[in-house]
Amino acid sequence: QVQVVESGGGSVQAGGSLRLSCVASGYTYSSSWMGWFRQVPEEDREGVAFTDSDGSTAYAVFVQGRFTVSKDNAKNTLYLQMNSLKPEDTARYYCAVGPPGTRATMKRLPPDVFFSLYWGQGTQVTVSS
Repeated sequence: QVQVVESGGGSVQAGGSLRLSCVASGYTYSSSWMGWFRQVPEEDREGVAFTDSDGSTAYAVFVQGRFTVSKDNAKNTLYLQMNSLKPEDTARYYCAVGPPGTRATMKRLPPDVFFSLYWGQGTQVTVSS
């Protein structure tokens, strides 16, 4: 059974940094697609950063230059280093795991893609001005 657990969220002031971690167990980690998403109440879940099994990465336009996604295969852990945080980054951040080549988009995922992924429970990030 695949389990996905996020950690590292918290409250910071604008301009601060946080590093989120995601550990996926029960999955062939080195050959997976993994991604970070975020969601605020009453809005759709949106993509933040993705990394595929070939090491490629993709970022939402609103985070480029501030966030960095990385994967440590030896520790089976996905990271999201978030710098220069803004109040509008306040959201619950979710980690998702899927097969290589997952056709995820930064906007609302099609239902077939959403339900093909394994999701964690999320970790809250709050940025105050």
